[in-house]
Amino acid sequence: MTTDPTGNPAVMNVLITGGRAPVALELSRLLRDAGHRVYVAESARHHLCRVSSAVERSYRVPPPRHSTAAYIDELARLVEELDIDVLIPLCEEIFYISASLDRIIGCRVLCAGPEMLARLHHKADFMIWARELGFTIPVTRLLNNPEEWNNQTDEAARMGEAWVYKPAYSRFASKVILPGKFTGEQGGLAGSRRLAAPPGLCPAAPWVAQQFIKGAAICTYSVVHQGELAAHAAYGSGYRTGKAGASVYFEPLEHPGAFEWIQRFVRATGFSGQIGFDFIQAEDNVLYPIECNPRATSGIHLFAPEDGLVQALLGPELLAQHGSISIPRSGKKAMLALPMLACGLRPGPGGLNRWNRAFRAAEDVIFRKEDMRPFREQFRVVYHAYRLARQNKISVTEALTDDIEWNGE
Repeated sequence: MTTDPTGNPAVMNVLITGGRAPVALELSRLLRDAGHRVYVAESARHHLCRVSSAVERSYRVPPPRHSTAAYIDELARLVEELDIDVLIPLCEEIFYISASLDRIIGCRVLCAGPEMLARLHHKADFMIWARELGFTIPVTRLLNNPEEWNNQTDEAARMGEAWVYKPAYSRFASKVILPGKFTGEQGGLAGSRRLAAPPGLCPAAPWVAQQFIKGAAICTYSVVHQGELAAHAAYGSGYRTGKAGASVYFEPLEHPGAFEWIQRFVRATGFSGQIGFDFIQAEDNVLYPIECNPRATSGIHLFAPEDGLVQALLGPELLAQHGSISIPRSGKKAMLALPMLACGLRPGPGGLNRWNRAFRAAEDVIFRKEDMRPFREQFRVVYHAYRLARQNKISVTEALTDDIEWNGE
C-alpha cells in the first residue's frame, strides 16, 4: 500500500456494502473528507448512501441472503470495473462475502474468515469461546427445542431467577425477552405462568437463555489488524427503540476495563476486521460480555475526521507498526434524531428534562447542511420497511435487514 508524505494512505477507491445503515453514511463522509473515492453496493431500493454527495456512485445489487451467488458475482465485477482498493462490509452481508473471499480478488476485504465470524455471531458459541479463554461470563444455555425451553423456563420460575431469552442469531435486540415481561414482575420470571416456547424453535433456529445481570450497559466498536487494536470506541446509550431495542443515542465513554478485555480477546483469537461487543458492568464492578457483533457498530458515529478512523480502516498495519490506536477525541455525542424524537414520548428515568438535555447535546448522524438528501431519504427507507413488514408480518426492524441477515445458513 502506498502512502502520502505524511504517512496517510494514498487516495483509494473504496467500495462499501450495507449502504442502508447510518454507519455507512457516516463512514462515507469520513472517507470523502479524507480524499478517498467512495462507491456503494446495496440491495435495497432506497438507502441513505444512494443519495449522499459523499458517494461517487451507488450500485443496486442482488440481495445477498436470497441470491448469494449473483450478489458475489456483482461485487467481484464492481471490484474489477472500479479498480477498488478496499472493500468494507458493514452489515450482515459480511457473512456472505467472507464465505466467498476466493471469488473477490484484486482488493483487500476488511473481514475475518467465515468460521470465526460464525462463532462470534452465534450468541451461545461466542460465550463458550469467551469462557474457554478465561473470561467471566453470565450463565448461558442453548435451547434447541420446546422441551429444553420448557425445562429452562419452568426451573427459572420455580427458583425465582431472572433470565434473558433471545435467538442465537439476531440483531438490534429484536425478539429479546427481558425478565418480568410476561409476569409483570420486574425482578424475574417467578410465577405460575409458563413462558411459551417461540414458534420455530429447533436446532437450526435455536434460542439462548442468559443469566440476567443488573448493571450498566456498555457498547464498543473496534478495528483490529491481526489481533492488534487499530481503533477503539466505547459508548453508552440511555435511549433505545423500546425497552431492549437498538440504541439510538451514542455517548462516548472512557472505559479501561472494556478496552483491556477486548485487547486480550482479539490478541487471543487473532481477529482482523471490525468488531463490537456489548457488556454489562455489574453492581460489583465485574464486566460481563453479553454478545458480540463481528461487523461495524454505531461507535463509528463518535469519530471526527481528525480522529484517524479512516487510517485505521485503510492502513491498519501502519498504526500497528507504531503501536498507535485511533480513538474519538472530540467528545461528541451522536443520535438518530427521528427515533430519538419518538423516545421523547416515553422518556424513562429523568423524564422529559433529561431527554431534552440529551437531545440538545447530540448531533444527528444523518442530517448535514452540505448533504441534505439522505435526511429526506430516510423517510422513504422507513416507509418501504413498513410496507415489507406488513406484507411479511414481521417487525419494521426485521424488515430493514430481511435481505441481508445471516442466521447460520
